[in-house]
Amino acid sequence: MKNIIDLLARLCIATIFLYEAYDSVAFGKLTKQKMTDYGIIWQQDVLFVLAAAVLVVGAVFMLIGYRAKFAALLLLLYWVPLTFIVHSFWNDPEADRRIQSIFFMRNIAITGGLLMIYLHGSGKYSVRRLLDNRRIKTR
Repeated sequence: MKNIIDLLARLCIATIFLYEAYDSVAFGKLTKQKMTDYGIIWQQDVLFVLAAAVLVVGAVFMLIGYRAKFAALLLLLYWVPLTFIVHSFWNDPEADRRIQSIFFMRNIAITGGLLMIYLHGSGKYSVRRLLDNRRIKTR
């Protein structure tokens, strides 16, 4: 049962980041406008492409369970700063504070899931495990 839950957890977390990558690219103009609104103007095109690449690579690796610890670390390097920049509810007007605090806490929960994957790895059902088993059998 633990192995199935590991797989489901990776699937759920990877889905979040794959969707965010899709949404960022599909609405690239709006994404870049949001970056400008939050003061991210230095090398914006490079940061935009880098963020999309990090999201896709991290999510795909997480999904298939290949280098899941690396994927979790990669996604954490993107997700934690984003959380503190975009959902800094303590700086928001009173009208927006409640909803932004909920988004902030949601992102902290996702961070916890990424940390668990970083700590425990991908589990039994992963491409990495299949590759390792194949090498053992061929020797």
